[in-house]
This record gives sequence, C-alpha cells and structure tokens, in this order.
Amino acid sequence: MSLDLMELLSDDWRERLDPLLDPIATAALSAFVAQEYATQTVYPPQEDLFAAFRHCSYDKARVLILGQDPYHGPGQAHGMSFSVRDGVRLPPSLRNIYKELASDLEVPVAKTGDLTPWADQGVLLLNAVLTVRGGEAGAHAGKGWEEFTDAAIRALNDKPERVVFVLWGAYARKKARLITGVHHTVIESAHPSPLSAKKFFGTRPFSAVNKALVDAGSPEIVWDLNGRG
Repeated sequence: MSLDLMELLSDDWRERLDPLLDPIATAALSAFVAQEYATQTVYPPQEDLFAAFRHCSYDKARVLILGQDPYHGPGQAHGMSFSVRDGVRLPPSLRNIYKELASDLEVPVAKTGDLTPWADQGVLLLNAVLTVRGGEAGAHAGKGWEEFTDAAIRALNDKPERVVFVLWGAYARKKARLITGVHHTVIESAHPSPLSAKKFFGTRPFSAVNKALVDAGSPEIVWDLNGRG
C-alpha cells in the first residue's frame, strides 16, 4: 500500500504547506502512515484523515483549536480535534468544553459531539498528531506529524488577516512560539481534560475568540450546535 499525504490535501492547503515541509521527511511520514493503515487498526479512518483541512479551507480559516492526539477508541475520531460523530458518547474533554461554553455564552449543552459546524465557519480543529493506533494513545507521536502540523500553524501565522489561536494545555501552549504575527490573537489556558478542568473552567475562551474576531472586523463564530445534530 502506498500513500502520498500531500496528494490527499486540498489544493489550497497543499500550496501553503508544500514550501514549509521537507519533502524527504514528508515521504517518510507517508510511508509510515501507509504501513500503519495496512497492518494496524488506525484512527481516524483514512478517508477522514484530513477532514479538518477539508471542512476549513486555508482562506476561510480564522480560528485554530489545537488538540494533541486523535481519540483512540472505536468510532470516535473522525479527523477533527475534540469532535466525534453524531451518536457517539461525548468524551470527557468535550463534555467539559460544552460546560465552559454554557457558562461563557449561555449556550445549552449540545447533544451532538460533531463539531463540523464550527469547522464550516472557519475553525480549524487540528490535532498535532493526525493518526493513532487503536487503544494506544500517543502511538504515532514523534513519527513526523508534528512537523507537518507545525507547518499548518506557520501557514496560518502567515495570513495577513487575524487568526485566533486557541491553545489548551501545556503541549498546545508550546506551539505559541510559532505564532509571531502581532495582529494575531493567542488564547491559552489549561486543558479541558478532567485532570485539569478546574483550571480550564472560567477561562471563557469562546467569548474571547468572538471578541478578537469582531475587533478585527470578522464575524463571530456561532458556537451553538443545538438543532444541528
């Protein structure tokens, strides 16, 4: 089985990422991912690998919410950070995200865990590592995905329009060094995981995102998912 990751990307993202990536390293990552899909249980399904990029074009992207690793349970990951398909039980981090959204903007907790409507409005729901072995959290860390997704962050940093970067947790906050444009906004806090949720609650990231967008002349994100799933 062969796989060319760059060929799977949409044209707009490929054009932006290609100059920022080492072709030898990208080829090695492609070979690794192809081998894993051929021999292991890997999430998300290959057809959902670049769902975040597919639903949020480069030109449309105005918010980044950065996760670390895809969900590693059956039927959970579908290519967008923190999101799960309709009908899948909400993971603990997503439940906490919804609790904070309800507290921040009085948005009732959604029944669906599918965050595609956020992506369709310009929220890039990106994980730093885009694949994982089933039941083995972090199994694909350090295999080249980090350089690939760092390139996506750098590409967003190159945009002349404001992008709001939402970095939850110590791992994501390390990526702040990639964001050098003074016109951008970086929102940092603890991770919504149950392990750190006490520090996450009360940070009001959703209203902060919308304020930063409006201040830059961009429409707010409609965070309310009720009636959409």
